[in-house]
Amino acid sequence: MPECQNCSSFVTAAYARVFTPNGVENPRVCPRCEDKIRDGADVREARSTRRT
Repeated sequence: MPECQNCSSFVTAAYARVFTPNGVENPRVCPRCEDKIRDGADVREARSTRRT
């Protein structure tokens, strides 16, 4: 099962397939991460808190 490298939350295989490069199973950040967000091909610190 894929899991987020940042917060260790479960992510679906479809999410991992779309948001990770080929050959990588676990995304670096997911929608549940409160401290980091995806920014294009990079990951950066969140500038504000995220709404849930």
